[in-house]
Amino acid sequence: LLPNFGRPTRLDYADVSALHGNDQLLLTTLQGVVNRRGPRLYFNYNEENFDVPWLDSTGARVTRHDNALDLVARYRREARGAILHDPDVPDSVNVATTLAGLEGAVAATAEQAAEHGFTTITDLRGKFDPDDVLGTYRWQLDNLFPRSTHALLSGLPPTRTVSVEDVRWREVARETERIRDSSNRGVRTFDLSQELSGEDGVYLRFQDSFGDDGWGASVGAVTVKADGKEIASFTPGTDAETPYLFDGLNSSIGDKSNRFSDGGGYFVYRFTPPAGTQQLTVDVDLWNQFLVTATTTAPTRVEPFPYFRDYTVAMRAMVFWLPPSGQTGELLDEILSKVEPTTPYAGWFSNDVAGEWGGVDRASQHAVEVIPADYYMNATVHAGVRAEVSDRVPPRPRATLRNRVYVTLTVGEGDNIQYCQRRMRQIWDDNKRGEVPTNWTVSPLLAEIGPAILAYFQRTATPNDLLIAGPSGAGYTYPGSWPEEALDAYTKLTGRFLRRTGMDLVYAYNHRNEEDDGWVAFDERIVRSYKKNTGLRGIIQSWETGDLQIDPAGLPVIGNFMPQGKAQEYRDTLVKHIEGWDGSKPLFIAGAVNAWNWTPSDIAELGPLLGDPFEIVRGDVFFKLLGDHLGR
Repeated sequence: LLPNFGRPTRLDYADVSALHGNDQLLLTTLQGVVNRRGPRLYFNYNEENFDVPWLDSTGARVTRHDNALDLVARYRREARGAILHDPDVPDSVNVATTLAGLEGAVAATAEQAAEHGFTTITDLRGKFDPDDVLGTYRWQLDNLFPRSTHALLSGLPPTRTVSVEDVRWREVARETERIRDSSNRGVRTFDLSQELSGEDGVYLRFQDSFGDDGWGASVGAVTVKADGKEIASFTPGTDAETPYLFDGLNSSIGDKSNRFSDGGGYFVYRFTPPAGTQQLTVDVDLWNQFLVTATTTAPTRVEPFPYFRDYTVAMRAMVFWLPPSGQTGELLDEILSKVEPTTPYAGWFSNDVAGEWGGVDRASQHAVEVIPADYYMNATVHAGVRAEVSDRVPPRPRATLRNRVYVTLTVGEGDNIQYCQRRMRQIWDDNKRGEVPTNWTVSPLLAEIGPAILAYFQRTATPNDLLIAGPSGAGYTYPGSWPEEALDAYTKLTGRFLRRTGMDLVYAYNHRNEEDDGWVAFDERIVRSYKKNTGLRGIIQSWETGDLQIDPAGLPVIGNFMPQGKAQEYRDTLVKHIEGWDGSKPLFIAGAVNAWNWTPSDIAELGPLLGDPFEIVRGDVFFKLLGDHLGR
């Protein structure tokens, strides 16, 4: 499903974290061209050194280079030349990446090509209308897709937003209580007159005042006045907002025509008052857990997005970035319809959560599974590493069914291979891991695109750690949206990867109900397909309220329950959840753990709080006992 390009035996390694996105793009596309003939280039992209711990697991002899750009001269002859992207057309970065794969070239600016001595193969400057995203990707589909591989599609953002150092923010407003509804909604007036001294306008940023539980700042409307005269008024998600939205990549549009951002995300508006303005005020319809700050300095810059392009170049895949709605959604449909069932779509979608739901659903309707991979680094190296991935199902601890409240805790996000590479490694290495039985979702597709990563988690798991497949098996998808005739192809693919990786539980998603925006339960058709083709012992379905428990086709499906907050609040929510339980029979709760906010230390804190009548068990024990309870 996900080819490799040979085993790495010798690697030239360099840190590119301090380089501009243009240089990272050039190096990553060069990496794709070079590593296609055998992995030899490996880069560290982040100050956090996410991919450095995996370098030793490659088994290769490593030569370290202080200046990454020196490697351009070293490997320049392996590239046929340069594809010049247009700085005025962000999406030309993706077209240049596709062409780089097809031509065996690098993606570069005109200045970079001249500096490093690359011959220009194709110059994209002036070729596309900056405002016609649809036209850009239509041209690519018509002209480049026939030459591209049809075994992989890739959705990558053409650009990223990078924070500028030493920006000084003034706190304007903060919600100090954990508000998880719109009970504090109201129009608040912010006086930004202190920021009028800036020549570049005024920047107003909205964040989450409690980044550990979601429910961040939510904005419903904005009105700006200069000396009492209205100079701007808009609702988020409309054309009227566009001139003022300086940075909205880390935010989403909600179902109340609101813009929101949770956790570590944010969004920034920029206002430019008339010269001589003495007072600048902003009226904001605002709610949830907000933190509002202001500055006079541009807080970010936009540059090319470099990640995962080594793999797309090596594969000769077509790269695009089409929001899954409106006309761009229709073009996305057209692209998805041109590949065979179970073809992977590697990357992600725009517009955060709404983009995820819409994008994954569209892919599912075309029998295409999604591999969240937009931040996955050095894929051309990791795919070729030789590692012992175990196909052995871990032995299940013994357990006897009693009248208890059985809780199994599952850490999410494992379908996301970049999470497995980055965040999961960080929290996995917490020395408190293993104190409490925990299920860890991982992607079984790592067996092909990151075998050493998967092997590390298998090898270092404690008896209290159980690896299970992330949504919804061999790639993230909504099984209920698959064409009926293609669903078995997906569950068969899932079965093959589960057998290769020794997993027999899956955490799954499904499409959402348009009437109430809630998840739709798996029906007997879906469960029967899983049962026939996978050998699963059970399915935990994303549900949040925890009140789903069905057993169609003899395969139990239970909905996850997602309390908010950390250990004590989590425990209190569970206690409230079982208020109607009389102790006359067992009760089963599949508890969700937020991978971005929790660590094994947090789980270890929760463990002792869940005393009688609770009992925390691994997922395999949980489903064994559930099966006993159901009479099997």
